[in-house]
Amino acid sequence: MRCHPRWFLLVGLLLASSGCTAFADDDAGAGTGVQVAAAFYPLEYVVARVAGPHADVVGLTTPGKEPHDLEPTIKETADIAQADLVVHEADFQASIDAAIEQNATGEVIDAAAVVGLQPFSSDDEHDGDHEDEAGSEDHADHDHEGGLDPHFWLDPLRMATLGDAIAASLSEIDPTNAEAYDVNAAALRTDLERLDASFTEGLADCERSTIVVSHDAFGYLTRYGLELAPVAGLSPDAEPTPADLGRLRQLIEDDGITTVFGERLASPRLTQTLAEDAGVRTAVLDPIEGLSDETADEDYLSLMQANLAALREANGCR
Repeated sequence: MRCHPRWFLLVGLLLASSGCTAFADDDAGAGTGVQVAAAFYPLEYVVARVAGPHADVVGLTTPGKEPHDLEPTIKETADIAQADLVVHEADFQASIDAAIEQNATGEVIDAAAVVGLQPFSSDDEHDGDHEDEAGSEDHADHDHEGGLDPHFWLDPLRMATLGDAIAASLSEIDPTNAEAYDVNAAALRTDLERLDASFTEGLADCERSTIVVSHDAFGYLTRYGLELAPVAGLSPDAEPTPADLGRLRQLIEDDGITTVFGERLASPRLTQTLAEDAGVRTAVLDPIEGLSDETADEDYLSLMQANLAALREANGCR
């Protein structure tokens, strides 16, 4: 197990007498000794599917927490320092980026660089809101170089591309199990291509195409013919203006929209208020940034299927 000097500076006070071996002992008998750290749930899902039993995978974001808000603990920083591979998304979690820069000693995969990000897809009015938010310190970590959407995992085919890259990296780190990593990545791709086909077919014939969503996290679903009307901008905590809410109420009336979509890891206050004012119902559309107590027994595939079912019901799909 490799130890970086800066890691000792960080955790030395806590583990002064044990060094790296304390972590090795915790994992004794698990996996093959290959250690992988994944920054948040969708990345962790892909890593776990590709690695199978041949690596020990740790998620850096605690279930039930917004990944944007993560401040790594000493343990999480130690996980980064001892990992043979760290998978993250640059500019999505500024504190994780900093911890990787300062402490990572193994290979690092930036998912954004692997899959390629698309611009935000909302209208010009919301794009202006994004520019205002990105200019503030609180939202700088969401900017992604002037308007690229970080939520790529809602595109199953991009997730498959990430799986292939992780398999290649793990094969270099652990060539003994290279064939297993390739087989696992191929199986994952098959599942994700099937999921992509389900969305394409399931949303092909609908009464409506516009969805009102809690915040601008669902742009990758536009590849299935959806149009987005987010209540808030980049951050689920952003406050829409009265003009924004009035425009959305009018849109709901004009387009016959039946549902305002909230999400599990963010406050439902704004979506519930809008739905009540407009006389429509609310439902959950999960951005799958992380798991919660409610979804602890679910996984990426089942949550995406639940999203598809919710979209089909809301938009009157046949």
